[in-house]
Amino acid sequence: MLHVVRYRAERLGEVLQSIENSGYGLTLGIHSRIDDTIEAVIDRLQIGNIYVNRNMIGAVVGVQPFGGHGLSGTGPKAGGPHYLSRFATEQTVTVNTAAAGGNAALMSGGEVLHHPPSSVK
Repeated sequence: MLHVVRYRAERLGEVLQSIENSGYGLTLGIHSRIDDTIEAVIDRLQIGNIYVNRNMIGAVVGVQPFGGHGLSGTGPKAGGPHYLSRFATEQTVTVNTAAAGGNAALMSGGEVLHHPPSSVK
């Protein structure tokens, strides 16, 4: 499906809100000579493939990364630089064992190195 929208410049925010509300985010084409407008659109919308001032077809299936957002696709581009991280959940847990009465020597495998204070010469 191809949806072409012409709008007055002062209504760009309304157009972008309408695109966000659609629930789709596979491919977007932007034709503009104004770099600030292009950046504003790219920064605001979650779209898998954005083409600026060029045709919007020509991806080689099975060769070039492809992915979309929302109802349109899978999210990260298959084969793209962020693909693997989409399958992982990062979490850091830090526990102060001394505060709970724990034995730091046991937690370190029994080896605790004691360094005598250095003497100042």
